[in-house]
Amino acid sequence: MALTACGQKNNQAQESPENKTAATMAILAFEAEKPVISAGEVNQLKWKVQGIAKLSLGAVHEAKTIDVSNTQGMVVQPGISTAYTLTATDQQGKISTATLTVYVHQALAAMHSYPVLFVTQVPLHTDQAARLSAFANHMTGIAQVPRGGDLMLRYPDGSLRNLTKEAGLGASGFQGATAIAVREPASHWSGKKAVFSMLTGAPQSPGQMARAFWQIYEVTGLARNEKVRISKVSHQDKNYNNVSPVYGSDEHIIFTSDRPHNGQAHLYPQLDEYEATPTISGLWSLDPASGQLKILSHTPSGAFTPIIDSYGRVIFTRWDHLQQDQLADRDRDALKNGLALPFNSYNYENETATSAKLGGRKELFPESRTGEKSVYGNVSAFRSNFFTAWQINQDGSGEETLNHVGQHELAFGFMTPSFSDDVHLKNHTVDTLHANQFALRHEAGLFHMREDPRSRGTYYATDARESGSFTSNHLVKFYAPPGFNPEKISLQAVTATAANDSLAGGRYRNPLPLSDGRLIASHTSTWLPPPEGETLENLRLRFLNKDAQTGMYVAGEHLSKGIYKSLSWWEGLKRINYHGALWEMDAVELRPQQKPGVATSSLETPERAVLAEAGINETDLRTWLQKNNLALIVTRDQTSRDRADMQQPYNLQVPGGVKTISTIHPDARVYPVSFFQIFEADLLRAYPGRPGRRVLAMPGDLDKSHNSIQKNAPAGSVTIASDGSTAAFVPAGRALTWQTTDQAGNAVVRERNWITFQRGEMRVCASCHGVNTVNQAGFSAPQNKPQALRELLEKWKSLTK
Repeated sequence: MALTACGQKNNQAQESPENKTAATMAILAFEAEKPVISAGEVNQLKWKVQGIAKLSLGAVHEAKTIDVSNTQGMVVQPGISTAYTLTATDQQGKISTATLTVYVHQALAAMHSYPVLFVTQVPLHTDQAARLSAFANHMTGIAQVPRGGDLMLRYPDGSLRNLTKEAGLGASGFQGATAIAVREPASHWSGKKAVFSMLTGAPQSPGQMARAFWQIYEVTGLARNEKVRISKVSHQDKNYNNVSPVYGSDEHIIFTSDRPHNGQAHLYPQLDEYEATPTISGLWSLDPASGQLKILSHTPSGAFTPIIDSYGRVIFTRWDHLQQDQLADRDRDALKNGLALPFNSYNYENETATSAKLGGRKELFPESRTGEKSVYGNVSAFRSNFFTAWQINQDGSGEETLNHVGQHELAFGFMTPSFSDDVHLKNHTVDTLHANQFALRHEAGLFHMREDPRSRGTYYATDARESGSFTSNHLVKFYAPPGFNPEKISLQAVTATAANDSLAGGRYRNPLPLSDGRLIASHTSTWLPPPEGETLENLRLRFLNKDAQTGMYVAGEHLSKGIYKSLSWWEGLKRINYHGALWEMDAVELRPQQKPGVATSSLETPERAVLAEAGINETDLRTWLQKNNLALIVTRDQTSRDRADMQQPYNLQVPGGVKTISTIHPDARVYPVSFFQIFEADLLRAYPGRPGRRVLAMPGDLDKSHNSIQKNAPAGSVTIASDGSTAAFVPAGRALTWQTTDQAGNAVVRERNWITFQRGEMRVCASCHGVNTVNQAGFSAPQNKPQALRELLEKWKSLTK
């Protein structure tokens, strides 16, 4: 841990012994001088406490702690990202803790070539909810994922091993009961084993429907001349699809699954927010030893291909599709025109198996896909469809877009204003505020992200459309280590791009930067996205070479001479025969690497001060939250919004309280905000003949969660305090979203994403939309001690614990 005392007395309030015993024990501040450092760099941890008898400091991944009772700080020199815990004990033995994470740019290892794991896949002729699709790629139908692929290992000298074949799995020829498909291997920190997902079984006769689920397996025996062993990971649910596994720093398996967020089978499958297609329900964590399972992120439209970067963050692609139901829209149109309803969509009253079916298809949030009217004028039609990079701590806390980057930085250009009659709300982003000059399409995004082992914090990805391309296109890279301002994040093309999607050099997916400095990816010679029913030609792994003239990478030598099979299978009533090369993809390097610490979320100084002034022990509050499956969310000033967001109201005022006025448009309309309304992702929407349910955004039952509710407030809302702050206890483990409203409940500013909080999590947003550099008034992020938190805690103290 490399801790060294500062040699200074602890700065708790202790002018006299009486003061020491009278003060409520509290950790008033705990912070690092530098949130991000280089490996081996000295860093200073500082704290301020009161009312303590003993103080100790430890690293989360170590059992050792150090007594720091007589210091006000410590020098640390970590080699990896490390979470530190400060533990205070008072005279009665009561304990309070605080944590913070110091992120570390790990030292680069010597350049070296390591074996590469990858999978083979029988070529597909559909990109509709199929194995290479952007979404719903966990489906197991034989046309969606033809069986016959294998888990392969390539050594640096080019020699190959078929690991699944060596283990007695899979078959050539007819694909029946012993058939397999494999996907997405991930290396262990040691580089000596890996996890992957495998599907077993296929129809054995014409017309048969084979019921099968992707399950997670572990493979060992990867060194030359070792005997391979493949075993199923213990304690996973066999009735759901578990895919995209990675090893956590604590040896838990983090993966995606289509298991319902609460495990209730009658809700299966969760249907996405686009066309109500079965989707991944979120990110999950499994302890194979104990069987402990928890949801890290509940994603209404899916999460994909997580990795754990060198800083310990879980980085993944998420489909952000928070919009009203387009199938229900078509039903409404048909009803209006006297036609038969195409989908007959309806709502359930709640998520229980015995819930009553309701007559209508009402939706409350977000605004309509076709436009509506408001007291503030016409509300623009709202549609959302974007795949972007997200991050979350390995314990499920701290979920946000990667470094808080958003569409204003990544998909800049035209953007619809929320109120079309307000001339001061813009239909174009302010493009002088961000460094990025490479705009992503709004119906596309970043896929298959991998961190460069030779450049920590640099990530490679496929920039692809949502459908029709087998998630292939050109490759990009960007730099986004912890603490890097999103306004500075810039996408750079790695391979040639084409506005018309016609890529003469072929198309790419699954980039993998290697430890020896080389780059590989799956490449197809197909120029254009193929029409439905056709396929990609020779999708195979290749080394990419940098063109000296253009600076772009181009396809070079293949990693294999081609892997061929002769196969046949039943697809419905039709017998399919295939003889040829298999696709090669999902490459991962088997390299040893240091385990980063598990990052945690922590309270900041303003909120700590409020707890101390209220006489509340942070640990007691967290314990109560965990017991009641709740999280605490706090915003310091709802009127403060980032300077880039001019598509929603930005001149805001709490009636009788704080207001924020733009320096650029001080004459623009000032919107009143009185309430903060919170919505839950409830699985309530259903369609006859279609299993599963789609989420609807429904007001949360905040009274049930022990919040202070104002009489006649909009359902699911808490009051915005005069300083602009809000505080609420909210359900954990379920996707939430929100909006601010005026006194009458009319929407003013709407959130555009879903966020999940963990039980016991205390999450603070200084502003909404969060400030990257300055807000509309030219001020940095608010640092006020939130009045709303103070009021909520006073009520909490009166509860029976």
